[in-house]
Amino acid sequence: MNPEILILRDDGADPNLPLPSYETEGAAGADLRADLGGGEISLAPLERRLIPTGLKMQIPQGYEVQVRARSGAALRDGLSLVNGVGTIDADYRGPVGVIAINLSDRPLTIRHGDRIAQIVVAPVSRASFSLTAHISETGRGGGGFGSTGRG
Repeated sequence: MNPEILILRDDGADPNLPLPSYETEGAAGADLRADLGGGEISLAPLERRLIPTGLKMQIPQGYEVQVRARSGAALRDGLSLVNGVGTIDADYRGPVGVIAINLSDRPLTIRHGDRIAQIVVAPVSRASFSLTAHISETGRGGGGFGSTGRG
């Protein structure tokens, strides 16, 4: 069964902007749009800014909404997310914003209604954490970044 995400528009949000939507039949991510009051903003190279979406969400318990970069906008324009992947928790009810960064070498204009990120709805597992005196050994052990080789 697919979870239902309830959407509430912020006060002053553009009622004509589409809700998050899957652009193709097989898409895992639904696109989020910038709600800039009909205007636009410019991001200088390496500038970061919180881009409003004009939305609030009610996410069911046991799920999260992951905010991710759109690969086309990242490749074409250098638009990325400062935090890589953002998490919207099920108990958060505030405005949804996208912490965007311009990774290109030229100014980037974001216009009202532009698709700026995508969201993926995912189940959440909550672990218990226990202090122990020993953890099991593996073939990798404590080998960190690059320890498994190249290629």
